[in-house]
Parts: sequence; C-alpha cells; structure tokens
Amino acid sequence: MNRYVPVGVGIVAAIIAITLALQNAPIQEPENIPQRYSYDADFNDYVGEYFSKSSGGWTFVNSTSIFNTYVKEDEHVLVDGKKHYNQILLELDPKINYEGASVKNEPKKSVVIFPTFTASAYTEPGFYTYYRNECGSECLTTQIRHDFLPQANPNAVQTLYLLGYSFVTDVDVDKDPSILSNYDKVIVLHNEYVTKREFDAITKHPSVIYLYPNALYAEVEANYDKNTITLVRGHNYPSAEIRNGFDWEFDNSVLEYNVDCKDMEFYRINNGWMLNCYPENIIHKSLNFLKIIKQLE
Repeated sequence: MNRYVPVGVGIVAAIIAITLALQNAPIQEPENIPQRYSYDADFNDYVGEYFSKSSGGWTFVNSTSIFNTYVKEDEHVLVDGKKHYNQILLELDPKINYEGASVKNEPKKSVVIFPTFTASAYTEPGFYTYYRNECGSECLTTQIRHDFLPQANPNAVQTLYLLGYSFVTDVDVDKDPSILSNYDKVIVLHNEYVTKREFDAITKHPSVIYLYPNALYAEVEANYDKNTITLVRGHNYPSAEIRNGFDWEFDNSVLEYNVDCKDMEFYRINNGWMLNCYPENIIHKSLNFLKIIKQLE
C-alpha cells in the first residue's frame, strides 16, 4: 500500500478533485457549553440529544456543507461585515446519498474517541491560563468536562455521528483500555491530552486513523474520585524543552495550524494513518473525504 494517500484520490483507482469552498458566512463554535453528561450515560445518546433542534431557535442557512445546516441567528459576531455563528447544527440532507461514507450497516466496527480530557484542559481557568502565566500550578488540575468546545471538534463529532460512527470518551478508554479491541478501526480526533493508559491502548491498536494533528501530545492523570485531570508531562512542562509528553516519534503537532487543508493527504505510520492538516472547517463539506475515512484500514 502506498504510504501517502491524497484525499483528492480514491484509494483504489478513481481520481476525484475535491473543491473545498469557503462558507459565505463563516462559522465558529461556542466558547462554553454547560456540562450535562454523566459517566453512567451512553455518550452516543448524549451526542444525539445535544445536537438536536429540540432546544428551539434554529434557522436553516444555505452553506457549502453536504449536510443541512442550522444556526441561531442571534448568536453571532460580525467580522469584516460577515456573520460568524457561535454554533452550528448539522442534519442529514435527504437529497444527498451518503452510502459511500456511512458506516451504519457495515460489518466492520469503527469507533471515535471523543477528546474529553482536551475539552477539560481548554476550559478557563485551566491549563492554558497557566501557560499564559496568569495563574500558578493549581491551574494544571481541572475538572473533567464533556463540553463541545472548538478544541473538541464539534463539527467532526456531528458529522461522524450522523454517518453512524460509535463514540467512546477518553474516560471510557482510560478506565477500560481493552474497549478498543472491540473495534476494527479507531478514529482519534484532537485528543491532545491523554493518560498513559489511553496512549498505550491507542498506539497498540492495529488500525487507527489520526484525523487531527496534535493528538497524543501531553500526558495527564485522571482522578475520578475528584473528577479531575492533572497535567503530568508535555507542552513544555515540567521543563521547557519537553514538547511531546510521551516522546512519541509520530508526533505531528507542527501540522495543526494548517486549517485550510488545501493539499490534504493521509500518510502511513506504524499503526494506521495520519492526516496532514486540521480538518475541522472542512470535514462536513466533502463527501469524498468522508468516503476515504471510511475506506482507510
């Protein structure tokens, strides 16, 4: 198998150009979302409940997404005269045939790991308050939250959920690393902060799609009695020269700032595939990209 798979090329033969047009009205996700998930609930049910129009106030907008897109018109900011919405909601478009991208009736089982620990690390005050020298090491312990912050990839979560992918969280994998052995393929999002137990489980699985750069970047320790995570190593901590907390040879964090994904491609590593850009803004816009995610093994 070729080490590189351009996303504009079908894995077997056909060459398909991907046009990734920008939204007429660019979209941003919310800065903070209330915590509603508990460990005894099914995270898949939580995703379905959270991303639904039941809360009301959603308005359909035309967009370049391959899904029907809804926004709350009164929740936006203006940047250069253009609306940037705080949150989007995606639904399947009955006019689109998702068969080549959907895994709903597939015999092979795939799972997505929701980046709970990363969402927790990015809350304020938290890790990034410490990185900005605005508080002491007490900010390196923070409450575990399942918020759909921008760093927790809400566009990817909605897209993959609508296509039938199952979800587990960082917490699920840390508590029971063997859970990943139930799946033929594991998809990692922006899981920047993980425990050593979770890192080992992911890197030992034979078929992993690292869909976002900067995954598996820093080690945290979870305390479930206190519902907290604490930074252990990585992200220039506990000393400035430490970057990847696991000294992982496949760290690709340098690519996380490539958000346009104009020349995106997957490349091979020892236990799967990595994408060379950060696809949050385009993942719900390209059916061919989603088909390739399904086909990669």
